[in-house]
Amino acid sequence: MCSYDVYICKVACDAAGTPERSKLRFLVPSVGRFFTPLLLENAFVEQDQRRAISSRRFVAPSFNDIRVSTSSSLSLTSLISFQLILNTAQIMSLAALDGPIKLITFDGDVTLYDDGQCLVPTNPVIARIIWLLERDLRIGIVTAAGYTDGARYKERLCGMLEMIRDDPRLTDAQKKNLIVLGGESSYMFMSSPTHPNLLEGVPRAEWELDEMRTWADEDVQSLLDIAQNSLEDSVAAMRLDALTIRKQRAVGIIHAKGGKFAREQLEEAVLGAQKTLELSDVGQRLPFCAFNGGNDVFVDIGDKRLGVLCCQRFFGNVTGGQTLHIGGELLIVIVPG
Repeated sequence: MCSYDVYICKVACDAAGTPERSKLRFLVPSVGRFFTPLLLENAFVEQDQRRAISSRRFVAPSFNDIRVSTSSSLSLTSLISFQLILNTAQIMSLAALDGPIKLITFDGDVTLYDDGQCLVPTNPVIARIIWLLERDLRIGIVTAAGYTDGARYKERLCGMLEMIRDDPRLTDAQKKNLIVLGGESSYMFMSSPTHPNLLEGVPRAEWELDEMRTWADEDVQSLLDIAQNSLEDSVAAMRLDALTIRKQRAVGIIHAKGGKFAREQLEEAVLGAQKTLELSDVGQRLPFCAFNGGNDVFVDIGDKRLGVLCCQRFFGNVTGGQTLHIGGELLIVIVPG
């Protein structure tokens, strides 16, 4: 069975309500649900014309031919000009469906701005986001940065928030169609041009998923305790000069003196925490994510999948097929509705 047939089988099984029977699910158990057809053949032809993939004699199609390379930081601007096969297929499919999109969500670091940086007024991404808002699209920024205070998000997103506030083309309603969901899926703020922080907190009851309401606080703290112990074990084992940072719904390690960790050290700490939590009882009950932040490691309660679902709920139960998520490495509809 060729790869395209495997994909078609997956789409058919999803549509029939039997995703577990697809060949692709068998080969890749973690694959998510597909909400739109992917025009893979058309996308390959398009990219082949640009990159001469089929003309290579010695180098087979690579991971980087299929999706955006993870070896360098790509902003949204460069991502849109560097879409490879999967990204191209998704955009072709969305264009063919003639505009079903209602919600576009973005990752923060390495998508809207470089890792650890801010969205300054000169960033060309801002004009594109305002263009989307003008057309009544809803925008969600789903970021791992977990701040309980809107002022911290204002610092990171100041250029965009100020331009939205001052843009005369946007109506008051359109200016409030941008939200920030921090800590992956823990804190929501809505654009508010009249607020001192240009963002106002949104009560959890307006966006929290039903499953999130079942999470016991003692389980949350227990999971963070286990994660903290694992991270501190990694710090001791690798003799890292690190500080532990404990937040309400996250725990992590950062360099104690502002230096740099080696990538391998960060990955070791991530994988150690992830495996430890997966084997714990509380890790079976609560969703979490452990990630390498470039020069730190954090474990958060919840994950970006839930974060996008929260955005969908807040904006009126937008469906998966009406949602486009743009991340640092891939541009594709990936979240269930």
